[in-house]
Amino acid sequence: MKTVIQRVSEAKVKVDGKIAGEIAHGLLLLIGIDEEDEQADADWLVQKILNLRIFGDQEGKLNLSVLDTSGEILCISQFTLIADYRKGNRPSFIKAAKPEKAIPLFEYFKTELSKSNLKIESGIFGADMKVSLVNDGPVTIVMDSKTKL
Repeated sequence: MKTVIQRVSEAKVKVDGKIAGEIAHGLLLLIGIDEEDEQADADWLVQKILNLRIFGDQEGKLNLSVLDTSGEILCISQFTLIADYRKGNRPSFIKAAKPEKAIPLFEYFKTELSKSNLKIESGIFGADMKVSLVNDGPVTIVMDSKTKL
């Protein structure tokens, strides 16, 4: 699984002109699921994301996590993160998990995040979504469960 983690002061996602998910201070997560991903990948990412110290403390140092700050999380499924762009100019998405695998894994990921008791919102899997955000910092980190030690 790949995720783009953005620290935000606000973010929302609209589907068909209606707000499907909205958060204040916290994290916007763009999540791509590979055909080879499993629950263990989601478990690893959830723990890394919840404990990632990318929020400022009283001295402005990045010492606090989304848990420490009682932040909120907005999850957006984004199969384009799994793009293979090495050959030609049109990316291939053949390695992206098919919906029958990706949807349950995306739902599992959100369920595991929700065990933190933080507010967890999301877009609608497979929908044409309009995502808006105010990136705080900006702080943006790309994480891939395949690179875990």
